[in-house]
Amino acid sequence: MATSRIGLDRLPPAARAAVEEHTGPLLAVKESTEGFNSEIAARVTSATGTWHIKGLRTDHPRARTQHREATIALFLAGLAPALRWRVETAGWDLLGFEALDGHHANYAPGSPDLPEVATLLHRLGATPCPDIELRQAEQRLEHYAAHPDDLRHFAGTHLLHTDLNNTNVLIDDHAPQGDRARLVDWAWATRGAAWLDAAYWTIWLIAAGHTPASAEHWAAKIPAWRTAPAEGITAFAAANANIWSEISNADPDPWTLRLATAANAWHAHRGTD
Repeated sequence: MATSRIGLDRLPPAARAAVEEHTGPLLAVKESTEGFNSEIAARVTSATGTWHIKGLRTDHPRARTQHREATIALFLAGLAPALRWRVETAGWDLLGFEALDGHHANYAPGSPDLPEVATLLHRLGATPCPDIELRQAEQRLEHYAAHPDDLRHFAGTHLLHTDLNNTNVLIDDHAPQGDRARLVDWAWATRGAAWLDAAYWTIWLIAAGHTPASAEHWAAKIPAWRTAPAEGITAFAAANANIWSEISNADPDPWTLRLATAANAWHAHRGTD
């Protein structure tokens, strides 16, 4: 479920003052409409620079996701925007990230962004998973797997993002080719099998207009996918059909229905392999 968004101007004065200790007086604030995990999301500019701010109340039910994102940011050089500062005061936890220029990735068939995303996921797959507290993939999927034995396929020691919504991928067309994509919003970072992010991407590709076969073609650009057990991929497709069915039934929004349709299409495709 989406988290309700509020404006930066509604922060308690003490929290706003703490932010400005890092930024200086704010000259411009552009609230973000993308993303579902933060109460505050804004691009702010002062005389000294520009930042992207994410915030949650410290008593918010998802406060742990904010802490997870702050902790993992230290290990994501070349994969995600750098975390420049953190403010915890007046009941708020606020993260100040470097503000990247670029557009949200276009996942449609034929998009020039697709090779950049595949390269990014390849780099992520080669990144050591830090020794920090993260949920295990098999824990997150245990209530959705068709069979308890399927969970063994999802276990692993690799760092995963798990939320491959195209709005979580920024593409900078002015950066060198092959290094233009960055992943934002690490609230659901997880430890698990190396091929799982390629599998999560597959569902979003289908939702963007790919056939299941085309989506799997792009997933196969990531080395870990090519060595994944076929039965594990099929089990993952089944689990995610269950996840998106639950999400879309609870919150029948156009985007949740689109993802449920995509997940079901992939599940049906895997069932015919």
